Amino acid sequence: MSVGWLRACALVMLGLFSVSALAKDKTAIVIGGGLSGLTAAYELQNKGWQVTLLEAKPSLGGRSGMATSEWIGNDKTQPVLNKYVSTFKLSTAPAPEFVRTPSYLIDGEYFSAADLATKQPATADALKRFEKTQDDLARSIDDPQNPLATSTLQTLDQINVSNWLDKQNLPATARQLINQQIRTRYDEPSRLSLLYYAQQSRVYRGTSDRDLRASRLVGGSTVLAQAFVKQLKTIKTNSPVSSITQDKDGVTVKVGSVGYQADYVVLAVPLRALNKIQMIPSLDAQHMGAIKGTNYGWRDQIMLKFKTPVWEPKARMSGEIFSNTGLGMLWIEPALKGGANVVINLSGDNARVMQAFGDKQMVDQVLIRLHAFYPQARGSFTGYEIRRYSTDPSMGGAYLAFGPGQISKYWRLWERPIQRVAFAGEHTDTLYPGTLEGALRTGQRAASQVEDLAAGKSFEPAKVVPAAAAGAVAAKKGNFFSNLFGGSDDDKKAEPVKAPAPYTPPAPDPAPVVAPAPVEAPKPATPVKAEPAKKAPAKKPAAKTDTKKAPAKAPVKKTEPAKKPAAKPAATPATETKAQ
Repeated sequence: MSVGWLRACALVMLGLFSVSALAKDKTAIVIGGGLSGLTAAYELQNKGWQVTLLEAKPSLGGRSGMATSEWIGNDKTQPVLNKYVSTFKLSTAPAPEFVRTPSYLIDGEYFSAADLATKQPATADALKRFEKTQDDLARSIDDPQNPLATSTLQTLDQINVSNWLDKQNLPATARQLINQQIRTRYDEPSRLSLLYYAQQSRVYRGTSDRDLRASRLVGGSTVLAQAFVKQLKTIKTNSPVSSITQDKDGVTVKVGSVGYQADYVVLAVPLRALNKIQMIPSLDAQHMGAIKGTNYGWRDQIMLKFKTPVWEPKARMSGEIFSNTGLGMLWIEPALKGGANVVINLSGDNARVMQAFGDKQMVDQVLIRLHAFYPQARGSFTGYEIRRYSTDPSMGGAYLAFGPGQISKYWRLWERPIQRVAFAGEHTDTLYPGTLEGALRTGQRAASQVEDLAAGKSFEPAKVVPAAAAGAVAAKKGNFFSNLFGGSDDDKKAEPVKAPAPYTPPAPDPAPVVAPAPVEAPKPATPVKAEPAKKAPAKKPAAKTDTKKAPAKAPVKKTEPAKKPAAKPAATPATETKAQ
């Protein structure tokens, strides 16, 4: 009897201990399965958090590149990326020397940087002269984290890059190549703030192209996303979030009629996608204005497949080839099973005007231009793949590219949490937006902020930086045929536009201070039943997912946490974010 009684007491105490331990679990929901969201989930899980990752699409990885291998920088230029490559023991291959600087396709003829200096010295000299002017512009910014430090710099935010280029008196070919480089890396020059271009030039000042293309990530950035996926315990794909409700006790995230409760949320979706999620309490006017008003660089990406290379063999391994004839930025690499692939990035207005074309029409237009220079192209062509970030309603473009006047309104707006929600994604990084490095950095930052919030730290709300008094210079617009495939008005000489005089900004309006929500005993991040859910058509998950659904029940006034779902192993590879 005594032994039985003791055993019963032990079981009761063990049960009480288990309930107590469960109540102390720190819970978080990560919304968005791109590399920034995967990073945040991975870092929080490693720190002992119970994490549920929700992804709207059937696959993971976000705005992925199509290359089967991608150039990555060295430890100096991309330390966070290289840390994860090392942690996950991913394979890399050193970059051949001749691909570590950009090359050019001018009127169908391939030029390395060395070739250009000997065969087209005027164009090469103009490019060098521009690089010096660009460097002078970059030196005007002391701190790339604070580009609005002076009224002179604030004035740069009212000028677009195209107007600044007009003053450089560049030869036609050099101007076309520079336009293509800028629209590929950011957006159309006429849509880009000169201050943003200066700030990004300052970030990379003193960094050589050789350092930015030091090695290849074998398998492309997809393998990095897949490595994160394999580490995570709870991932739910096909789970578009409709609302996020915050209160003093935690956060409720709705996916259809199902709710998920947690202590904190990391919101790691593209800026445009935020407009599809109802925030309760709602975002303030400045944040809502940023969602709708911040410029995004546009890109459509096409991979053309060929039985045999139809271009110079030397170009097969080039990291970047900038064309003056409207073929966008080319990325040529050997195919996995013989032949070769050409990845073509149509960017800026080139991508915008093509949104009315079907996929096959777009590919035909590219093939026509490629065939004009390489007559064997059509005969060797075997197929294509295409990704249209520009027309994807959840993305609305490819990556952050501040337009004139927008840094003055929205600089560093998304770096700070709002109550229990922290933000991640390439658009929230001040130094490396639009890159793998930036996406990974923001995932780490958001995870650290969630930890700080749980520890009771409060974050000051972002101060409203007033827009400049002077109006932004209007962006130029070419017609359909002039914009098509790189022939935009940016490629033509325009009258110089005088910069507006420096202005004295008015005193900023005080931003409302949101008191930090009290941190109480955390609750498990688990789905709670809200109302009967309609079953979606069954699909095979693209990554490990928790596919069990709670039985539908009648709505109840009070939601109760369900049991924690069991972790499941990874199933299939994921894809990743934009990596240029």
